[in-house]
Amino acid sequence: MSRMISTPTNTTTSTIQKIYDISRDVFAAATPGFVPLPSDVEHLTRSLDSLMLQDIGLDASMSCFTANPQDNPKVTYIHFAESPTLSFCAFCFPQSAVIPLHDHPGMTVFSKILLGSMHIKSYDWVTTFDSNEVTRMPNGARLAKLNTDAIFDATSKTVVLYPEDGGNLHCFSAVSPCVVLDVMGPPYRPEEGRDCSYYGVSRVASRSTYASDFFLSFFHN
Repeated sequence: MSRMISTPTNTTTSTIQKIYDISRDVFAAATPGFVPLPSDVEHLTRSLDSLMLQDIGLDASMSCFTANPQDNPKVTYIHFAESPTLSFCAFCFPQSAVIPLHDHPGMTVFSKILLGSMHIKSYDWVTTFDSNEVTRMPNGARLAKLNTDAIFDATSKTVVLYPEDGGNLHCFSAVSPCVVLDVMGPPYRPEEGRDCSYYGVSRVASRSTYASDFFLSFFHN
């Protein structure tokens, strides 16, 4: 990540506050493993789907979007708000910038792209599999199944992932300069054992109905 920039202080604040208020209500009871009610998911998703880039005080001319794709471009983090039950933030990507494959332990995450296009690849852990598959995995690896492998843009609907499904492990790769707004809860808490971990991916040759075509190995924190 590169620098963190502060919350806008102009008239966009009212829009950000509205989204935060809705998010706060949705995640009011969030603890690890929390899944919002379907009606709450629909409410927050509908609100995020209506957002535009200028609603959060950003525009495409900002310097954080203009890095040379050959220069290992960095992602800029914008912090809007955090509480004991949720985190509300945005990530600004120059073209070719990447957030590697990582997890959201026990979390539900709403992601809305507000600018540009992004390749999202996501996985979920496999919990039912042929025991023979375990013997083919290297130490420390776990079986996972592919959930999403597609390009999304600002016209795409909000993506929602859950603690056990929906693509809880994902990576973002910017096809063009882009922005993704995230609302997630409960927040990461390393001191409580809920840190963000990163993974490498390898393919598994499998004939099992239940096993995955991939295993994910812990990379680093």
